[in-house]
Amino acid sequence: MSFLRQAEEELERAEINVLKKSSVYLTESWGYDDNPYLNCVLWCRTVLSPYDLLKTTQLIEKKLGRKREKKGYQARTIDIDILFYDKEIIKTEFLMIPHPLIQERRFVLKPFCEICPDFMHPLLKQNIKTLLSKCKDNLQVNLYSK
Repeated sequence: MSFLRQAEEELERAEINVLKKSSVYLTESWGYDDNPYLNCVLWCRTVLSPYDLLKTTQLIEKKLGRKREKKGYQARTIDIDILFYDKEIIKTEFLMIPHPLIQERRFVLKPFCEICPDFMHPLLKQNIKTLLSKCKDNLQVNLYSK
């Protein structure tokens, strides 16, 4: 839980203002066998461009001990994804917004739905609540209690 708290503090220091935050959820790992993870979704406001936001979040991850040693899924101390940037659509080698796997990940949709169920996915033209109801991911996503 301390990594989530530290990440939020670092975001605030970087002029990424947290407006809303979901509860914390304990979730099974997605994509490989490992220990469960703690996840939450933050709704933020920033003056940073999407590319500067990506650089900043990667610096925060590194500061909190994340190592990017190989491709694919691996255990990590913190993972900060940019799910949306307003209604922008960006597709480059380094940045894809909206995040391309949102609709497949219950561990993202459930906390997102808690804070903003009516947010419309700009490509899929469905709100978060609808995407969650259609999600085929069966991994456990439960409220975390300390």
